[in-house]
Amino acid sequence: MKLLRVGAKGAEKPALLHSDGTYRDLSSVVPDLKGEALTPAGLAKIRAADPAKLPVLDAKLRIGPCVGFVGKFICVGLNYADHAAETGAAIPAEPILFQKATSAIIGPNDDVILPRNTKKPDWEVELGIVIGKEARYVDDKDALDHVAGYCVVNDLSERHFQTERGGQWTKGKSADTFGPIGPWLVTPDEVPDPQNLAMWLEVDGHRYQNGSTRTMIFGVRHLVSYISQFMSLQPGDVISTGTPPGVGMGIKPEPIWLKPGQTMHLGIAGLGEQTQRTVAYQG
Repeated sequence: MKLLRVGAKGAEKPALLHSDGTYRDLSSVVPDLKGEALTPAGLAKIRAADPAKLPVLDAKLRIGPCVGFVGKFICVGLNYADHAAETGAAIPAEPILFQKATSAIIGPNDDVILPRNTKKPDWEVELGIVIGKEARYVDDKDALDHVAGYCVVNDLSERHFQTERGGQWTKGKSADTFGPIGPWLVTPDEVPDPQNLAMWLEVDGHRYQNGSTRTMIFGVRHLVSYISQFMSLQPGDVISTGTPPGVGMGIKPEPIWLKPGQTMHLGIAGLGEQTQRTVAYQG
C-alpha cells in the first residue's frame, strides 16, 4: 500500500493512493496515519478496507508529511561508503546516531525556509524507515517485523551550524522545514529489498546525487536492531538512514550551498518524489 496524508497543514486526512491514481479518504477507517494506525493491526484494518468504496479526495490537495505524529526523528550519519569517501571521513565502526527535531518535519512539496544566519545550507536524499511495532532489544533477524513502511526524506543540513558551531550535529539538522517526509508511506510488501533502491536529487534541474541504498554501510535490518539497543522505538518513529554522495559540501573544487529561489527535486524508486522551493527566512 501507498499511504499519505492530504490537506492543509494541521488538518490533513489519512488517504490511500488507489490503483487508479486517486486519493481515497481513510478517515472512516483510521483517524490519522500515526501511532496505532501504523501497527500491524492498524495496517491490517486499512488493508481490509475496499478502496473502491472510499470517498475520492481532490487530487490538487496539498500532500502533508506521511506520518501524522513522529515521536522520534532519528538520523544516521556517514552511512554510505561512497558518501563517507567524498567527505574524507573514515568508515564508522558502528552507526553514528543523532536526533533531528520533529518540528523540522514538513510535507514533501512544502517550501524549505533557509534559517536566519545561514551560511552553508545543504541537501541530502535519504531512505526513511517508519516504525510500526514497538522495538526494544530486537535481534537483526526480527528487525523488519517492526517496520510499518518506508518513505523519502530530505535530511536538509546547515553545515556551518553542524560543524563549526560546536557540539553535536543536531543544531545543523533541525531548522524548521529541514525535514520533508513523503509523499507516501509505502508498506514493506511493496519494497521487497530496501537495500536495492535507486535514489537521486536535483537542484534547479542539475542532478547532484545519483546513488543506491546498496552502498549503505549499515542496512535497514541492522539499524532497527542497533537503535533498539539504546532506546525503544515506537509506532510512528522515523529513522533517516543516511545519504549517498553528491551533497553540496562534497562538491569539488568548491562546495555548493543552497540559495533562496532554488528548486530541489528528489526521489527514491518506488517511494515517490518530492519538490521543494527554497525561500529566505523572514523575520
